[in-house]
Amino acid sequence: MKKKLWFADPQDHDYPAAKDYLELLYPVKIAEELVKQLQQQPTIEKKAKDILRASGLPLLPKDNIHVKQNIAKVKAGGKLSPVLLVRDTRLVVADGYHRLCSIYYLSEDLTIPCRLAGRD
Repeated sequence: MKKKLWFADPQDHDYPAAKDYLELLYPVKIAEELVKQLQQQPTIEKKAKDILRASGLPLLPKDNIHVKQNIAKVKAGGKLSPVLLVRDTRLVVADGYHRLCSIYYLSEDLTIPCRLAGRD
């Protein structure tokens, strides 16, 4: 099932979106370095429930417009972009929060391809 759900790599527009978000949490230079790391990391897979739990973020409601659109897209055979994550004190979902929640509603045990950068 996961082959049908996901693109092999994040889409080009995911990185600027991640940078915009990360600049709210970190100085610009650190945000830029994290995005560079994300671009260079291999894609790995983690379960939706584990990503959500490690991030500490709440599950968005199923009727959230973006969650709803992503669920419909997957059910229609469309693909989603891997999620971009940063390991810090808590896992930061730099891009893909709505995609994460959408997949969780389909099954919390589904694996999600993701790129993971770290603050080492």
